[in-house]
Amino acid sequence: MNQMIDEPLERLRAAARRTREHALNRTATGLGHEDADDDAGTIGTDAALGFDPFPLLEALHRTGARVVVIGQAAGIMHGSAELTGDLDLLWDGAAAHAPALAAAFASVDARLVDESGNPLPARPDSFLRPKVGFTSPGASGDCCTPALPWGGLQVRECLGHAVTATDPGGLEVRYVSRQDLIRMRRALGRPKDLRRADELDYPDRRGRPSPSVRDEAGR
Repeated sequence: MNQMIDEPLERLRAAARRTREHALNRTATGLGHEDADDDAGTIGTDAALGFDPFPLLEALHRTGARVVVIGQAAGIMHGSAELTGDLDLLWDGAAAHAPALAAAFASVDARLVDESGNPLPARPDSFLRPKVGFTSPGASGDCCTPALPWGGLQVRECLGHAVTATDPGGLEVRYVSRQDLIRMRRALGRPKDLRRADELDYPDRRGRPSPSVRDEAGR
């Protein structure tokens, strides 16, 4: 049982190492995660340089912040082979939960920006908007709430379906379920999202969902 629990975080750690190795000798371009190509994703941006989501994930765990990992970091935890250079998060947007978020981001010296790129202080009220962009020493990305438009997808439901991974040191990370991530991908509809949705939906590449996908879809 411990092996199954540890696998998602070990996959993310291994992928982060591969991302750092991939970008090791790359010259900085000035492109951040918000400049990612709709096909290649953030692996081609400066966000991949030194990518390590774990300092922030550990800070979120320490403060008890109620967040769920989404995006390709979650895809990797579900077994996706594609690398990423960012960490995207979803939380419920409740004012009562914002202080723990703010404390976590402040503890890793993260810089916050609004959707127009304007700097925001690392205070609880800064998170009370549909999306906050962040850059920390190890990872950058978006911290989103269900108020962010997701097409017809009811993203709030994804918070309740999230699963938890735990490592031997006690770190707990909640991440979006495989089936909800597939729905998110298809709702966004960019080339990288559709490709990654297909990868998770049909991992054997023969057009049949894996047993885990069928199990989740039928619960």
